[in-house]
Amino acid sequence: MVEPPTGSTHRARPPFVDDQPGADRSLRWWADNVGKRSVTIDVLADAGRRRLLELIATADIVIAGSDRWETVDYETCAARDAGLIWVSVSPYGLGSARNGQPTTDLTMLAGGGQVWNCGYDDHTLPPIRGAGDQSANIAGMYCAIGALVALAHRDHTGQGQLVDVSVNAACNVTCEQTTYHWLVNRHVCLRQTGRHAYPTPSSPVQVRCADGRYATTGVLPRKQEDFAELLAWLGELDLTEEFPEAVFLELAANRDEPVDGSLIGIDDETTAILSAARDAIRLIASRLPAKEFFVTGQRRGFPCGAVLPPNEAFDDEHNVARGFRVPVEHPELGRTVTYPGRPYLFSATPTTAPTRPPLLGEHNALLDDLAEQQTEPQR
Repeated sequence: MVEPPTGSTHRARPPFVDDQPGADRSLRWWADNVGKRSVTIDVLADAGRRRLLELIATADIVIAGSDRWETVDYETCAARDAGLIWVSVSPYGLGSARNGQPTTDLTMLAGGGQVWNCGYDDHTLPPIRGAGDQSANIAGMYCAIGALVALAHRDHTGQGQLVDVSVNAACNVTCEQTTYHWLVNRHVCLRQTGRHAYPTPSSPVQVRCADGRYATTGVLPRKQEDFAELLAWLGELDLTEEFPEAVFLELAANRDEPVDGSLIGIDDETTAILSAARDAIRLIASRLPAKEFFVTGQRRGFPCGAVLPPNEAFDDEHNVARGFRVPVEHPELGRTVTYPGRPYLFSATPTTAPTRPPLLGEHNALLDDLAEQQTEPQR
């Protein structure tokens, strides 16, 4: 990455390690820039502009907040290298009439539709913005997709291009089915607690468990063996006697075919069976600690889950077993910090261990190497 001599403004964002501010101590900076390299360039100076152009000349892909950065622009660079891919990521896209308006993560998520979808069934309460700079992460996903498509195009044609990513548009098309329902049917989706936003209300899925924590009951069973397993679970917990609707679970377990969920509200037997299944799972969840309900339910084949705070999810034994917790050395602090690793595992493609985020100007020697290469005589 290329930063101004004073460093990116993101380096000043709290919280800081040990609550001590510093250009290399922002935890937000760490989270976004682990594994990267950084140089500092004063692009307003002629020498800095030359250095940046030399650096871009070595790149396959440039990612910037527009089609230009101070004194350097896409057209100039593309004229020098027709294969260059330049990805512009901006709030509303290049040429938008809204460019120049103040923006934050909140305004991007609200204007894009994300906030509309998130919150509670009680719509007298305000909607909710998810934390974690999600608008930037969503735009980053489309940035990666656009860059890879442009790279594939260049592999076939030799021609680079300008990729224009709008954060607002990226958020809007990442609203699950909400935008689709409006464009196709003019239906407005409603936010629902812990569930997909939808034009009509769906059954609640979150339950307060015996330990006061919450769990999500997931998708209802459909197959005969699933209903039999649910009956057995009720029996093992001595809950069958206080749940007279268990007769519908037994009925479903003995059917000749799975239950068709599309018949809810149409077929009385199907409606009674699935209502009983939902109530049975909610009853079980209310009698168990959330984590025990989650683990036991998963082992029995039910797609349920516990609602965990981020720190507990990070320490969860399932993530530990997957190698999600990655130790990263921070020599400047004299300690090792545990980072979240990659959320995917490849069967045939090894991944490398990440390095700690770059210190301010840590890799400026790369610029000196480029300058030396430029002055070396051609052989």
